[in-house]
Amino acid sequence: MTQYDDRVQYQRDLIAAEEWAETPKYIHIHSISSNHYDTRPQDTKEGTVTDTAYNSGIIVRTRNGKHIHTFGTKLKGAELVDAYIKGLQG
Repeated sequence: MTQYDDRVQYQRDLIAAEEWAETPKYIHIHSISSNHYDTRPQDTKEGTVTDTAYNSGIIVRTRNGKHIHTFGTKLKGAELVDAYIKGLQG
């Protein structure tokens, strides 16, 4: 039965990584238009926005609790597991 150990471990890591991906990495409340990822400077002309970066690789921009835009691409599968394991290793 040890022939499936790697598959079982990968599935465990994937489940843990999917939970980890939904955890915010940081939250940035600002009114600047010069962030390295920002392709929508017009969003800050009306005031402050909240950018929440997730471990999954995306940044969700909101204003007054309403979704404005999502930056980046959400990691999935093996890429997500690799990022999760790398994050655990420091």
